[in-house]
Amino acid sequence: MDFAGDSGPEAARLVSSRVADVPDFPKPGILFKDLSPLFGDGAVFRAVVDEIVAFHGADSFDVVAGMEARGFLLAAAIGYATTKGVVPVRKAGKLPREVLSASYDLEYGQATLEVHADAFAPGARVLVVDDVLATGGTAEATLGLVERAGGVVSGFSVVLELGFLPGRERLAPRPVHALLTV
Repeated sequence: MDFAGDSGPEAARLVSSRVADVPDFPKPGILFKDLSPLFGDGAVFRAVVDEIVAFHGADSFDVVAGMEARGFLLAAAIGYATTKGVVPVRKAGKLPREVLSASYDLEYGQATLEVHADAFAPGARVLVVDDVLATGGTAEATLGLVERAGGVVSGFSVVLELGFLPGRERLAPRPVHALLTV
């Protein structure tokens, strides 16, 4: 089997080894890609974080933004590894101070994400991370929020990209870094 990803076949193979396929979740006909085994394996999780940092370079960003919810895990680990701050991009109603909001369409409705209005120093270089890139709606809303809040998106990384969906194209011309593309 060929393993494809923006950090090469070894990183892609490592991620693939810790993805559990869950049929018919969250509804019939969907094959859910569960990354819980990856997050639960300390050595693999560390290798994933190291790959993301190596791809972008620790000096290419000032802060890490994590998309709710599994993006928080990655952002915290990357922030710790690089001594950078972490900003959560949350579902609506979860942040206590003034926020900026972005709504986007889902298959079955709409969702809204928020970030604190003062989350980023003007011009701060922001690495945005999440677990999976699918259609790109959540990522597009998040990248727009970062920019509206004064940050500059310096990079966007995901552990797994569903390459048969239009997420990467939707985010163009912004570059997308995926450790594994299926």
